[in-house]
Amino acid sequence: MTGRYNADELLAVLMSRHIDDFETVACGAISMLPASAILLAEATHAPNIDAIIRGSEVYGAGVGRDMHFIAQRGKLDMFFLSGVQFDGEGNLNLHVIGDPDAPDRRFPGGYGSGLLAYTAKKLMLFRTEHSTRVFVPEVDFVSAALKTDPTITRMKQQVWLFTPKAILRWDDGLQRYALLSYHRGTTPAEVQAATGFQLLIPPDVTETPEPTDEELQTLRTTVKERLIETGTYARWAETAFMPA
Repeated sequence: MTGRYNADELLAVLMSRHIDDFETVACGAISMLPASAILLAEATHAPNIDAIIRGSEVYGAGVGRDMHFIAQRGKLDMFFLSGVQFDGEGNLNLHVIGDPDAPDRRFPGGYGSGLLAYTAKKLMLFRTEHSTRVFVPEVDFVSAALKTDPTITRMKQQVWLFTPKAILRWDDGLQRYALLSYHRGTTPAEVQAATGFQLLIPPDVTETPEPTDEELQTLRTTVKERLIETGTYARWAETAFMPA
């Protein structure tokens, strides 16, 4: 990170850039960074999005299970998912660490993740830590998968994975994660060393464009105020961003 922004701000800005105007965009509960990215996109380049933010008093309040029905009807353009583990086969784990029958740790996530991973047109995966503890050869439990048996129909998707070190892209043809860009302060080699499976690293991969002053200012003012005013992770927003 630089002195201009913190890790949360970086991820919120980078994810916001992948939201297009007029999309229906949703995130689940305990999704502070996706909520920030959604509102930043709305405040900058995508004013006509339809936002569904679980846990918000305003954005999609009362939608509940209808979000899953929207996705099943092919009307959900983008969904955000995180995980405690990711592997090179395109699996993510939101449920347990260790033996699923006698886990070392159990997590509250996972409700609907498998369905939404199959039905949203675009997936934004994210994790606030990039290490071999998170990016593992094989997840302990498959909560959602990017690979699909040829006999099973799923939405044709675009998939990105955002971390404090890089942006990865799921290559559906090669069935592998590719390094789309690496953030300032790291290198492709360092990204690979922090990943427990082999990445596809193009020879012409470039550094991620940094957050602009306008994006950071909007995040720290307009978005922060909107989060607080609408009861959308208001307590978190009070201290999440650097001073404007």
